[in-house]
Amino acid sequence: MISFPPQKLKEMTVNQGLVTAQQFDDAFNEASRMGQDVADVLVSKGYLTYDYLYSILSQFLGTEQANLGSRGIDKGIISIIDEKFARERRVIAFAQDADGTINVAMEDPTDLPTIEFLEKRLKRKIRPFLATPEDLSRGFSFYGQALTEDFKKLIEESVRRSIEQKVGASEEKEAATQIPIVDLVNNILSYAASLNASDIHMEILEDSILIRFRVDGILHEVMRIPKEVNSAIIARIKLLGALKVDEHQKPQDGRFRYVAGPTVLDIRVSIIPTLYGEKIVMRLLPATQRPLSLTELGMLEDTAKIVEDNIRKSYGMLLVTGPTGSGKTTTLYAVLNMLNKSEVNIVTIEDPIEYNIKYINQIQINPLAGITFASGLRSILRQDPNIIMVGEIRDEETADIAVNAALTGHLLLSSLHTNDAPTAIPRMVDMKIPPFLVAAVVNLIIAQRLVRKICTSCIESYAPSAEMMESLASQLKELKIPESQLPKTLYKGKGCKVCGGTGYVGRMGIYEAFEVTEEIRKIIIDPSFSLDMLLMVARKQGMITMFEDGLRKTSLGMTTIEEVLRVIRE
Repeated sequence: MISFPPQKLKEMTVNQGLVTAQQFDDAFNEASRMGQDVADVLVSKGYLTYDYLYSILSQFLGTEQANLGSRGIDKGIISIIDEKFARERRVIAFAQDADGTINVAMEDPTDLPTIEFLEKRLKRKIRPFLATPEDLSRGFSFYGQALTEDFKKLIEESVRRSIEQKVGASEEKEAATQIPIVDLVNNILSYAASLNASDIHMEILEDSILIRFRVDGILHEVMRIPKEVNSAIIARIKLLGALKVDEHQKPQDGRFRYVAGPTVLDIRVSIIPTLYGEKIVMRLLPATQRPLSLTELGMLEDTAKIVEDNIRKSYGMLLVTGPTGSGKTTTLYAVLNMLNKSEVNIVTIEDPIEYNIKYINQIQINPLAGITFASGLRSILRQDPNIIMVGEIRDEETADIAVNAALTGHLLLSSLHTNDAPTAIPRMVDMKIPPFLVAAVVNLIIAQRLVRKICTSCIESYAPSAEMMESLASQLKELKIPESQLPKTLYKGKGCKVCGGTGYVGRMGIYEAFEVTEEIRKIIIDPSFSLDMLLMVARKQGMITMFEDGLRKTSLGMTTIEEVLRVIRE
């Protein structure tokens, strides 16, 4: 989003009663300190939405919004602008007027050099429109099919040249620097980035290398390449990740930064020995991604309010639970970003540091240097912190130090691996924390899963079949949820170019927020503690389960019932 003049934004938002002058000034000061745009801070605080910001930006610039979801894209026009140029300059040609004028959606409609260049190049008049990130993604997806074919051809060509030059038979370090292998690895990384993949899996099979990408939480087979180039590929990735090239019997972890045009990724590498050779998994993290707001994560207003109320407390613990890959760290970063003020000292210990946040002191664990969660936490307590984040509580020692930190005037954030929020209580007790201490320090437990979002370009409603209603009713009965909560209308994406035929684009969370009230504390310290009793009281006090939160989001057309059932059953 192009920068909005702060004074003009203040004038428009204050005049419309969306914020007070003081609230805007506070947000502006926070944005200046954090090096962020004031508009992003206002959105993260819930004062504005991005839809509203784009509407007033459109008014300010005197430029129509593109709204490609409703206007559509002329497939014959989009290719008039080369894809590389379109992605670099963030422009999409989407229609042509009767007089030959080309309508172009632009991230920055005031970019006169780009407009002049296109007019000279195309020998047509250009009419700019203001594009949102969703508009641009929708447009770029039309290039997608050709892009996939181009990448596959490039990868096949790199493999062919590698085999012809017998790269796999060379010394590993030498093979890793030869051009065909360098090109092959770069093309695989670029291909994954173009699909917004979160992970790349390279698995050595008996007769080939299987390459799979995880997109929106689901693994997809992309291709298989000959086994002959396996050793050279592994050596190349080990070199990039600063790992030992000649070590094949032990797991190794590393990381490196990958730059391809405007795309900058921090890539975490994990290599383990398997039956037929070493398997590689690479996690792709945008290097410049800002922490999201609670709303952007997918929290509805009531859940977000519970979180906001609890992070105002000056001490105690906030825990986020869920399996690996459920977005726990992203939620913790969102909370940290809300707490990041000039008057507090925030220190984290993480494995790994996924996003760098200005003015937060972040420590990477390093067992070889003696920095573990437990030892690092001890050191942090000598740094006069107000707020501490521990990436994960994995063992009794870390749990003990964390609880004592929360007891002595610190707000401590961390994550646990449990299936739901109430189960975190007996999990803490299992780690030898006395129940009276658990009751004293835990303020809030958030459990979460990630579901895929319905593609807004092809969303449609439908009435569920009798068979599905019966299945859902059975699920509700099992979870002791009234049938009245069952949505009468469901939604799905029928599949289009934007979503690659899947019906989904992007992911969001479904949540349950379990507040530790006085009544809950009495149950925790009761010698006859029962998890069923804990859950019953929490439900009586109004706790919404993840499944219920998922049902609410299906009725709002945000996700599908199949997605909710998939992640809940997992």
